[in-house]
This record gives sequence, structure tokens and C-alpha cells, in this order.
Amino acid sequence: MILTGVGLWAQDAAARPRWVSGTWSLEGGTIRRVSEDERPRARHAGFILPGLVDAHCHIGYSKTGAVDADEMARQAALTLASGVTLVRDCGVPVDNSGVQALAGPRLIRCGRHVARPKRYMRDLPIDVHDQSELPGVLTSMAESSDGWVKIVGDWIDRSAGADADLMPLWDPSVLVDAVAAVHEAGARIAVHAFSHRVIDSLIEAGVDDIEHGTGIDRDQASEIAARGIAVTPTLRQVELFADFAEQAGSKYPVYAATMRAMFEERRDHFQMLIDSGVLLLQGTDSGGYQQHGSIAGELALWSSWGASAQLIIDASTWVSQRYLGRPGLVEGGEGDLIVLDEDPRIDPVALARPSAVYVGGERAWVRP
Repeated sequence: MILTGVGLWAQDAAARPRWVSGTWSLEGGTIRRVSEDERPRARHAGFILPGLVDAHCHIGYSKTGAVDADEMARQAALTLASGVTLVRDCGVPVDNSGVQALAGPRLIRCGRHVARPKRYMRDLPIDVHDQSELPGVLTSMAESSDGWVKIVGDWIDRSAGADADLMPLWDPSVLVDAVAAVHEAGARIAVHAFSHRVIDSLIEAGVDDIEHGTGIDRDQASEIAARGIAVTPTLRQVELFADFAEQAGSKYPVYAATMRAMFEERRDHFQMLIDSGVLLLQGTDSGGYQQHGSIAGELALWSSWGASAQLIIDASTWVSQRYLGRPGLVEGGEGDLIVLDEDPRIDPVALARPSAVYVGGERAWVRP
């Protein structure tokens, strides 16, 4: 297969991609730039970009709970059709490794969430009763996952009654040991975190990725940026914080006030993360509140909340790919790409409207 068009291309994985007009061949699962002499027999592809990344999804889970293999395949197909060629599953209570045998997208498994009893959504996590066991639990999970593990960093502590609020699950010293154990096992760790009060302990422990991160303040954002910690902001999930506050009502008024305040500050907070230079990854949190294949909604919020078109393109493609260990579109790299009819520099939501999606150099989806 030979494609010609305008591509977001880098000669190697150390270089920042740039927009170039050119012609590329897909052969043996890889992509290479070829002579323009090949253009007459190439398929005109419009715009050629690295495939999108959903760094926070839950293939194998839905709003009704865990799903079977057929439904997992459907979820994967919806995700692929939205232009996503790489997903990091951020926790499901079932084995979803069978998705890796499908035509796409590529799947990085974190395994199950790890939490403490009654401190997360029912039936989702592995519960650790004794905090001292956390490093061992995560070491074991790192050995069976795809290089990532996922823990719950904070959640409402309902034992406080009307004073209940988002509270950290783990002592800071336990987090330090747990993160060190994960890194020693050759893996990385993503952490669910809504609140402000949990962030310092995550920074000091050296976690790799903070999911949601709505409680991060400006000083913490600067430190996160300096340390190269990623944040996956999941903006559509943050849009639900007002609903969470309403549901808490008068039973948990402190928690409700916390969620409502973060909701009201959501746009300014996202812009602050951008201005602070935080490494932002693209993620939908699909598989529960969000539908699979819904990355278009996430792209639209990034745009309306102040991110530039190029930032959205970069974060949604090669930046997230490289952070997760994939090179993006580079000479001799994996032929994972999307073909667009529209210029995403004008409308970044066009990223989720591909005319074709390629995984491993093969056309895995084409617009009907």
C-alpha cells in the first residue's frame, strides 16, 4: 500500500513530528517514506496522522458492569472507528486480553484497579485490607499486566458521615514503597486522583501518571511538569462533577461542595495545566459513564476549554503514543495511522472522523 498526502511525520522517535507533503509505503507492518516517483500509483490520502490514543478507557466494562467477549469486541470496534489505534485500559474486573487478538486497536492492560475496602466503586477493584501489602500486590500485578498498574488514590470516605469528603486511601510512606516496587518490577503506575489533598503524596512517591487530576494547584502543576509526570484530564468525566455533587445532596454536603467547586473551576483549571507545561495525555474514561468510541466529545471539550488545535493533535497522537512506548509515525515504525479528509489544524475534532484507520500497516477500518 502506498499513500500520498500531508502527514504529521518524524524521521525518528527522538524528533518532534512536523507537517510534510509526501508519499509513504506500508509494508510488513511498518511505514517508510518513499520517493515522489511513487506518487502516481499511490492512494491519495488527504491528511495522514499517527493513530489516536485513548490512554484512559475500560474495555470490558460498561454502565451495567463487566461484559462478555462479544461485547468487548464491539467496544473495541467502536473505539477503532473513532480513529483510536492504541488504548491503555485503566482497570476492569475481567480478563480483556482477548482484545489483543483483534484487528485493532492495540491494547495495553493495567489489570484491575487496586483500592481499599469500601473506598471505590463496588466490584471493580482488588481490595487491600492491610496497607503494608500494597507493594506486594502491585508487584504481582505488574508481572501479569502490560507494563502498567492502576491504583485508586482518593475517594469519598463515607465513614465520616455528613463530614465525608474525598480522602487519600494510602499513607504517603506506603505510596513511596509501592511506587518503588512497581518501578523495580519494570512497570509504571497510574493513579486515580480527584482531590487536592492527595496530590503532594503522589508527586513525592514518583507516580507516572495522574488520572483526572482536578485537585492539582498551580505550584503542584509546576512540580509535576518539572518531574515529567503525566496527567490524563478526562474532561468529559469532570463535566459530571456537578451531577455527582447533586447526587451526594444533603447526606454528604462537604463532599458535594468539593465536587461542585472543582466543577465550577474546571475550565480555568485545565488552562492552568496547559500554561504550566504539564504533559497531558488524551483519555476518555469510556466504559461506565462514557460510551466507548466517544473521543470526539473529549476533543471538543479540549478545544472549547482553550487548548490550541496543534496541542490537541499532538496530545491525542504522538505525545501520548510515545509516553506509552510507541513511536508514532516515524521511518521504519509501526504503520498505525489514520487518514482524514479534513484538516485537523482547522478543526481538531476531525481527528475522530477518519476515512480509514490502519493498524500494523493493514487497513483495519474504512468509513462505510
